[in-house]
Amino acid sequence: MSALLQLSRWIDRLNELVGRYAAWLVLAAVLISAINAAVRKAFNTSSNAFLEIQWYLFAAVFLLAAGYTMLRQEHVKIDVVLHRFSKRTQIKIEIFGIVAFLLPFVVTVIALVWPLVTKAYISGEMSSNAGGLIRWPVYALVPLGFALLGLQGLSELVKRIGFLMGLCEDPTKKKQQKTAEEELAEAILAAAQGAKK
Repeated sequence: MSALLQLSRWIDRLNELVGRYAAWLVLAAVLISAINAAVRKAFNTSSNAFLEIQWYLFAAVFLLAAGYTMLRQEHVKIDVVLHRFSKRTQIKIEIFGIVAFLLPFVVTVIALVWPLVTKAYISGEMSSNAGGLIRWPVYALVPLGFALLGLQGLSELVKRIGFLMGLCEDPTKKKQQKTAEEELAEAILAAAQGAKK
């Protein structure tokens, strides 16, 4: 079990890293949107590529950060009944949910999407909009994001089993004190202060 817990910590670090970098894509999307709007107003010109890259960045944030969100225990949970059970029962129900629903769903999505990704890559599929972008990179975000979510699901499964065995702390506790927005704002301020020095 100790090897599985070590693997779980590695997966957690991977999704933590991906999530922190994916947050910067929000800033990139906002800047591209602002620049696109300014250029359109000032020079009466634009390109569909600017609009599509914003959609791609949004898709990247949503898909790549799904595992990070699960790591931080921030996915929406509707536990009208669950909170009435003991912590051990709650953990057992979550284990069932991961094994019976999350992991099969992840495998199914990856299996269904992968042929579309390879077909778009081989054919060089382009957006039908004038000046649009190639499609395979945004298609590839789906299996990549779901793979990260599946890995985090495995990590959460290992941590919950470890908790039941008394080998680790409660994995359902939220680990962050600050919101993702506060963390991103602090990172931007730190980067700006570092650039001034």
